[in-house]
Amino acid sequence: MSNAIHADVAVVGLGAMGAAALYQLARRGVRAVGIDRFAPPHQLGSSHGETRITRQAVGEGAAYVPFVTKSHEIWRELEAETGETLLVESGALIMDPGGAPSSHHGKPDFVARTAQAATDYGIEHETFGADEARRRFPQFAVAEDVQAYYEPRAGYVIPERCIAAQLTLARALGADVRLGEMATSVAQAGDGVEIGLDGGVIRADRVIVTAGAWIGPLLGPPFNRLLQVKRQTLHWFETEEDASFGERPPVFIWMHGAGDSDYLYGFPPSGGRIKVASEQYAISTTAGSVDRIVRPQESVEMFAAHVRGRIRGVTSKVAKAAACVYTVTPDFGFIIDEHPSQDRITVVSACSGHGFKHSAGVGFAVAEQAVTGRSVIDLSPFSIGRFV
Repeated sequence: MSNAIHADVAVVGLGAMGAAALYQLARRGVRAVGIDRFAPPHQLGSSHGETRITRQAVGEGAAYVPFVTKSHEIWRELEAETGETLLVESGALIMDPGGAPSSHHGKPDFVARTAQAATDYGIEHETFGADEARRRFPQFAVAEDVQAYYEPRAGYVIPERCIAAQLTLARALGADVRLGEMATSVAQAGDGVEIGLDGGVIRADRVIVTAGAWIGPLLGPPFNRLLQVKRQTLHWFETEEDASFGERPPVFIWMHGAGDSDYLYGFPPSGGRIKVASEQYAISTTAGSVDRIVRPQESVEMFAAHVRGRIRGVTSKVAKAAACVYTVTPDFGFIIDEHPSQDRITVVSACSGHGFKHSAGVGFAVAEQAVTGRSVIDLSPFSIGRFV
């Protein structure tokens, strides 16, 4: 029963970050328990949709680069152990309008920032203008002012497989994985932490909370004030029968206007369709009330605002659509830190729409910190102290 469980470390929430943390704890021989109200991988949070972009040069900030570098290493190890394909190096093309204003995840001059990170960390890359972009990637109808960054070893990961692989291996290594059990409270008690469940209590020496959009309601202040949940939509449009996307079509991120929502991202076409999306930050929701149905009009608006006139060979016919949620901090950065008033509770969120590529590395770092008291990856840039 739940009230008989005592763990060295408990992980609450087993999406991208939680599955990675639980796996890394189990690899270290820690007596670990993972808890999730659903049965990951699932389509109710932030870790689904078939593909997630990964890029090693991170325009959001150089402090993220060690996470994604470690993640690529871990995914290759997981592939070798499971036989699954998790990471596909399709290359990544990132474009913005040169000298005109643009923003991505709150950061201006995103192409220049990305290129600088690549230079600083010795990541293979190229930068070029509109003429070269048209020559190499004719599927994109770029304007004269476009500046482009290309990273050949970037690409995408398959999120559902990544989560499933890590949970499967965590179990095999002795972790207790408890699905369909909802954590109703997490609070420090004496020399440990108590996690209230519908069916009892789990006690652990330490707890890592990776519950994404559910963190605010679960932990209360200051997280319910800091973290905002934003509904996002994903769209798969059919491609023309004779469409040509080149021998190695890349994932792409394309800022075409001044704001954080004036952009689209997408993936190499597959099976006669291509997945594209944008982001919105104007309207907030909650994990419990988010509308998970994508209306046909939303796909019509997505195509008209972002796809038409920009990607050749893509039709407006919708093959599929899905909704997900981003949990966002005021500066679009991560929080990876102890609870401000409960030092046995580590909080990992919010990932602000750019977390999956870092998840395996973040799991490694927080598991290492839980076991040894520190991590080889510097976590100080992700302190909650910058907000409270």
